[in-house]
Amino acid sequence: MTADANEKSSLKDSPQENGVQTNQYSAISPPASPVDQEQDGGFSTYFEEKVPIPNDANQAFSFRKLWAFTGPGFLMSIAYLDPGNIESDLQSGAKAGFKLLWVLLGATIIGLLLQRLAARLGVVTGMHLAEVCNRQYPTVPRIILWLMVELAIIGSDMQEVIGCAIALNLLSVGRIPLWAGVLITITDTFVFLFLDKYGLRKLEAFFGFLITVMAISFGYEYVLVKPDQGELLKGMFVPYCAGCGPVQLVQAVGIVGAVIMPHNIYLHSALVKSRDVDRKNKNDVKEANKYFFIESTIALFISFLINVFVVAVFAQAFYNKTNMDVNAECNMTGSPHTDLFPLNNATLEVDIYKGGVVLGCFFGPAALYIWAIGILAAGQSSTMTGTYSGQFVMEGFLNLRWSRFARVLLTRSIAITPTLLVAIFQDVQHLTGMNDFLNVLQSLQLPFALIPILTFTSLTSIMNDFANGLFWKISGGIVILAVCAINMYFVVVYITALNSVLLYVFAAFLSIAYLCFVIYLAWHCLIALGVSCLDFGSRVMYHTLWMKWNDNETHFNLQSF
Repeated sequence: MTADANEKSSLKDSPQENGVQTNQYSAISPPASPVDQEQDGGFSTYFEEKVPIPNDANQAFSFRKLWAFTGPGFLMSIAYLDPGNIESDLQSGAKAGFKLLWVLLGATIIGLLLQRLAARLGVVTGMHLAEVCNRQYPTVPRIILWLMVELAIIGSDMQEVIGCAIALNLLSVGRIPLWAGVLITITDTFVFLFLDKYGLRKLEAFFGFLITVMAISFGYEYVLVKPDQGELLKGMFVPYCAGCGPVQLVQAVGIVGAVIMPHNIYLHSALVKSRDVDRKNKNDVKEANKYFFIESTIALFISFLINVFVVAVFAQAFYNKTNMDVNAECNMTGSPHTDLFPLNNATLEVDIYKGGVVLGCFFGPAALYIWAIGILAAGQSSTMTGTYSGQFVMEGFLNLRWSRFARVLLTRSIAITPTLLVAIFQDVQHLTGMNDFLNVLQSLQLPFALIPILTFTSLTSIMNDFANGLFWKISGGIVILAVCAINMYFVVVYITALNSVLLYVFAAFLSIAYLCFVIYLAWHCLIALGVSCLDFGSRVMYHTLWMKWNDNETHFNLQSF
C-alpha cells in the first residue's frame, strides 16, 4: 500500500464533525535528511554535516563514542554561562555571600533533567521541539507559542549582546561606547556563525575554546581572591540561609530564573540532530540517549564550577560591603570610576560593569581586564547559540524555506534592533533596571518551553518505547510546576515594586490572557500524562491513534481537535 493510500485510509477513519475533518495534528514523521531537503529546495533545517558515530561493538561504554557525541551539550551549557547568569552570580555573592550556592546547585541539576528531556525528543523523533509543536498544536496556539518563545530569545539576546558591549567598554577604558560595542558584536557574530562551513567539529571546538577562556578568566579571579573553602562547601551542600530576608529570597528566585532558560530547551533538542544516529535501530537510539546525557552532565558540571567561581569571588570580597567602603578603596587606587559608588552606607549594588570596576579597585587593573575578557567570551558564545536558537524556533514554528543567510539575517535583526536602541539611549552605568525587566520577561516565557517538552516526551505516539515512565511523568510535572511557581513569584515581586496603578491594571489584563494560554497548554500536558478525566471533550482524542506504514518504518499519528 502506498503512503498516499495509507493517508487516505487514515483520514477516512479519523473523526469528523458536520462533514469537516476535525483533526489538526499532522503525522509524527521526521523530516527528510539534509541531503534530500537540499535536493528539494536548497534548504536544510540544521547543519549540512552529521558527525559519524564509531561502531564499538560489545562495549558497555566507549570513550570514542562519548567523544563523537561530545559537542551539543557544551553548546547548550553556554546558556548557563551567559552574561545574565554571571550577573546573577555576582549579585548572589554580594548580597548573600556563600549562602545561596545550594540554590545554584539545585537549579543546575533541575536544568540537567529538563535538558535530558529535550535531547531525548530530538534523538527519538529526529525533530526538534519547535518542529514537533508545529505539527501537534493547532494554528492559533502554535503562533502564540512562537511569539512567546521569540520574546524570550529577544530578551536573552539583549543581555548577551549588551554583555559583550560592556566588556568591550571595560577593555577599551571607555573608548568604545555601548552602541559601538553592540555593532561590533553583531558583526563578529555573523562571521563566527559561518565557521561551521569549515566543519561542524571546528565550530564546536571554537565554542569549547570560549568556555575555556571563561574558566581561565573567572578561575584566575577565584585564585586571586582565595575564598574560604569551608564556607563555600557549607553554602553548597547545606540547604539553609541563616539570617536571610526578602532581598536574599528574591535573589534565590532570580538564580533559578537565570539558570533555566526557555529557548535553551528548543536549542538542545535541535543540536542533538547533528549526530548520525540510526533511529530505526532501538539500540542505537538508546545508546545515543545515554551518551548525550553523560555529555550534558559533564558540560553542566563545568558550567556550574565557573558559576561557583563568580559567586565565591564576590561572596568573599564584597559581601556586606557598603558603597562608602568601595568608594574609599577606589579613591586610594586612583580609579576613574569612583563616582559609581555614592558616599553612603547602603549595601553595595553590583552588575557586570560595576563588578569589573570593583575588582579593579580592590585587586588591580589586571583583575578588571581579565574579568572583561571572561564577560566577552560569555557574551560572544551565548550570542552565537542564541542566534541558532532563533533559527531553529523560526524554522520549526513557521516551516520557513529560506536560504541560510536570509534566515540568519532575519533572526538576528529581530533580536538586535531593540538591543541597539537600548544601547543608543541607555548609559552603560545604568543598566541594572533593564536587566531586571529582561529577567522577568524570560521568566514569563518559561512555561512555553517546559510544558510542551513534558507533554511530547510523555506521549507514546511520539516517543514510542522511549516515552516518559510514571516516575519521570510525576517528577517532571512537579519540577516544572515548582520552577514555574518560583518564576511567577519573581514576576509578582518585580511588578509590585513598580508602584504604578496604571501598570497594575495593564498587568492584570495581560495576566488573564497569559494564564488562559498556560492553562490550555497544561490541560493538554495533563492528558498526555494520563489524567484521562480531563479528556472530557468529544473532540479531544489523545486515545485515538492509528498507524500508517511507509518505507518499512511505523509512524504514529496523533489526533486532536
